[in-house]
Amino acid sequence: MQRRGVGLAAFDRDQQQRSQYQELGSALLKTHIDELTSQLATFQSTLSSFATLHAREIRSDPEFREKFSRMCAAIGVDPLSSGRGGKGGIKGWSEMLGVGDFYYELAVRIVEVCRRTRQENGGLIEVGQVRELVSARLQRAGGNAVTEDAIEDVIRAVKTLQPLGKGIEIVTIGSTQMIRSVPRELSNDQATVLEAAQLLGFVSKSMLVVNLQWDHARASTVLDDLMSNSLVWVDDQGEELEYYSSALINGG
Repeated sequence: MQRRGVGLAAFDRDQQQRSQYQELGSALLKTHIDELTSQLATFQSTLSSFATLHAREIRSDPEFREKFSRMCAAIGVDPLSSGRGGKGGIKGWSEMLGVGDFYYELAVRIVEVCRRTRQENGGLIEVGQVRELVSARLQRAGGNAVTEDAIEDVIRAVKTLQPLGKGIEIVTIGSTQMIRSVPRELSNDQATVLEAAQLLGFVSKSMLVVNLQWDHARASTVLDDLMSNSLVWVDDQGEELEYYSSALINGG
C-alpha cells in the first residue's frame, strides 16, 4: 500500500509540473503576441504619418503608389479600406489618401471598356489592353494617360469590384493576366487551349489531338465552345482551321 501511495504522489507531481509548464508557455506566448501587436501598431502609425506627408505623390505617381501598396501589404494594411480601426483608430486609408475615389472611378472606366469590347473578345481581355484603352479615352477627354506603371492600378481597381460578385475578375492564362467580365468559369480544357494559343500563336484540332493526345470529339467540343463564346477567332484560309485567341488578337 505504501508503494502505491508513493506512485500516486509522483503522478500528482508530474501532473502539477505539466500544468505549470503549460501556464508558463501560455504566458510567454501572450507576451510575444502583445509585443508583436505593439510593434504592428507602431508600424501602422508610422505608415499613417508617411501616407499623410506623401498623399499627393501616392495619388499622382503610379510607381510611388505601387511601392506604397507593397509597404501596406507587408504589414496587413488595406489602402482601400474605408472603415475605422475601432476606438481611437485612424480614419479610413482611402479617405486619408484620397485614393478610394481614384480606384472606384478607374473601375467604372474598366467596366465600360469590358462592356464595349465584349462582342469582340467574348468577355476576356488583357489587362494591358484595358490600360491602353482607358488611357486613350482619358487623353481624348483631356485627362492624363494611364502609364505602363499603372497595370497594378488596373488590377487593384478590378479587385474593388469583388463585393459585387464574380461579374468581373482577374484571371491568369499562361503568363498573361486578363480581365474576365462574363459570369462563367473556363473549364480546364478551355484554359489549356487558350494558353496554347497564347504560346504558339494559334491552335488547330490536329495540334490538340497530337500534342495533348485528345480524341477528335474532345478537341472539336472545346474549340466549338470557345468559338460560340467569341473567345477564339477562326482562320479558314489554310488547309486546316486555325483558332486564334480573340483577346490576344485585339491586344496585339
